[in-house]
Amino acid sequence: MDKVMRLTTERGVVLFSKSSCCLCYAVKILFQELGVTPTIHEIDQDPEGREMERALMRLGCKAPVPAVIIGGKLVGSTNEVMSLHLGGGLIPLLRPYQAFC
Repeated sequence: MDKVMRLTTERGVVLFSKSSCCLCYAVKILFQELGVTPTIHEIDQDPEGREMERALMRLGCKAPVPAVIIGGKLVGSTNEVMSLHLGGGLIPLLRPYQAFC
């Protein structure tokens, strides 16, 4: 849990992912198209990955990946990110972290 908390506060946009997850890939592409470069932690390539998954679930993630944290706050998984984007709420959250405006 400590590692997850530390990683979520190091950068503005953090994505916990698995390298083989197609939903994680979709969120990565969305952020890329929006001009945001998140800090990505591939938990399937981390020796503490299983513990990180459990910590993300305890934080409130319905699924351990993708888990998106913006400004230190858990946004959620793919459904929450896409719903925010379609509703117009994602871009205002990402604006401080965009490479272009």
